[in-house]
Amino acid sequence: MKTKFTLLITILFIGFSTHAQNKVGTVDSDYIMARMPQLKTVQERISKYGAKLDSIRKDKIAQYDAKAKAYNDAVKTLSEADKKTKYDEIAKMNQEILKFRQNASQMMQLRREEYLRPLYKKIGDVVAQVAKEKGYSQILTSNGNQFAYFDPKHDITKLVLEKMGIKE
Repeated sequence: MKTKFTLLITILFIGFSTHAQNKVGTVDSDYIMARMPQLKTVQERISKYGAKLDSIRKDKIAQYDAKAKAYNDAVKTLSEADKKTKYDEIAKMNQEILKFRQNASQMMQLRREEYLRPLYKKIGDVVAQVAKEKGYSQILTSNGNQFAYFDPKHDITKLVLEKMGIKE
């Protein structure tokens, strides 16, 4: 009798633990991001910032070109000391332009992340809401070839889009 009772408890425990398995879903946040109306505003802001940096770069190049032309026009009449001084100024300007190009690309990346952060946060908040409403214990992103297989019926991308009021 005791063995039957233990067996019954074990079967019930296995049944409950099997029933309490995690529910895992997926979401394609890039797909959602691409359909958000706010993305257009963010892209415009990023474009304006890029144009501003490009304008600064062009000004630096124009100053460099003017200084290099002035140097080339006057090189025959300059003393050796003046040649060296002017050449060093031009070389320094060239280094500043190269450094600005490197920094500008990093600054663009930082600005892009800064502008996109609120959109990703909004997506994350809605994903969390949908996951709680539908009883998911985990939601994984489906971007970037991270899965060998996932069942599309557990993809909540469309539910998140609906919750955000975005039409496909």
